[in-house]
Amino acid sequence: MKIVQIVPGSGNTFYCQNCLRDIAMAQTLRALGHDVVLAPMYLPLFGEAADPRQSGAPVFYGAVSLYLKHALPVLRHLPRWFSRLLDAPPMLAWAARKAGATRADGLEELTLSMLRGEQGGQADELERLTDWLAAEGAPDVIHISNALLLGLARRLKERLGATLVCSLQDEDTWLDAMAPEKAAEVWAVMRERARDVDGFIAVSRHYADYMGRRLALDPRRIRIVPVGIATDGYTDSPLPFDPPVIGYLSRLSRADGFGLLVEAFVRLKQDPAFAAARLIATGGQTGDDRAVLAAARRALAAHGWERDLTVLAEFDKPARAAFLARLTVLSAPALKGGAFGTFILEALAAGVPVVQPRLGAFTELVEATGGGLLYSPNDAAALAAALKELLSDPPRVRRLAAQGREIVRRDFSIQATAARLLDAYAALAAFSF
Repeated sequence: MKIVQIVPGSGNTFYCQNCLRDIAMAQTLRALGHDVVLAPMYLPLFGEAADPRQSGAPVFYGAVSLYLKHALPVLRHLPRWFSRLLDAPPMLAWAARKAGATRADGLEELTLSMLRGEQGGQADELERLTDWLAAEGAPDVIHISNALLLGLARRLKERLGATLVCSLQDEDTWLDAMAPEKAAEVWAVMRERARDVDGFIAVSRHYADYMGRRLALDPRRIRIVPVGIATDGYTDSPLPFDPPVIGYLSRLSRADGFGLLVEAFVRLKQDPAFAAARLIATGGQTGDDRAVLAAARRALAAHGWERDLTVLAEFDKPARAAFLARLTVLSAPALKGGAFGTFILEALAAGVPVVQPRLGAFTELVEATGGGLLYSPNDAAALAAALKELLSDPPRVRRLAAQGREIVRRDFSIQATAARLLDAYAALAAFSF
């Protein structure tokens, strides 16, 4: 089977769960004998991916030229070499580091224009993408990474005639950052454009239900394919208790809960029984997040605990595996939950239990794996109490870790997920809408 995956890149500035999932899936499907083409958008793909240039794919809708052409429409008429200059690798690397590189505020009109596809201001770039894919050979399936890219679907379907599917994963996070009236307009355009695809792949039951309501989708058009990870390469943590080590793996941002975890960590250390506890964090950040890390350091310094926080700069897979092997427990308490939680699977693959808010798909994933505790969301005292409860019971920590590790390796491996995805492609291709 020939499969095209259209994947937005993160520019390797932060731990991007969507990038990890899409890249791991492409690699696994290739290993199963399928012909998979990755077409990156906006920014280069996550660092542990094969360099997209090795597949012959340029970065489409390059972030720098995309933004400038939207802000200054006159630039749309300049020759193609000018866009190539704007989207040269050094320029894209610079854009990825800038504040707001992953922020929706102020990009409402650009989001709407992208969703309007062949009728939007980026129609020429859509034709470039379509031409490139046509030259690669007719695919059987085109898989769009998220519903914010639904504007691509109509033209791709017309030109290439493939089964066209779209993942549903964390679109609400982007839209919730917009002004309410603009967000409502975007949702309306997404509902209209959702008719252009054959079906949807949701990463959790929670998110399938949520997006099914928001996009008014026939449930028969949605297949649930949980996130999977490549479970090799992880070393089981010895689960240290002297001192206990709490880990955080996500973008170091307020929305992903880094500040909340630091507040809970301070509360935990105020108990003499956990005064020696340490916190290790990794996952990168954008320019917007620097203030969050600075505030965390100040909060710890106020108690003389600044040396008890370690922030690791590297977060490719070998670095993540080494990081997880140092932990007793992991928590990434995203304030609005999430469509899924790759970091939960990674922690459990390394034998590290998790403490997560009872929000979004976190509840679904923790209950499915049996590998952690859930607590009342967005409350630092409740998080500190949950951490204390778990860290006070080493046998329970080991039991949760062993159970979670077994179930992740059995049910959430990338190979198991790939089989489910191929079944979903076949079902959606056979279903007439």
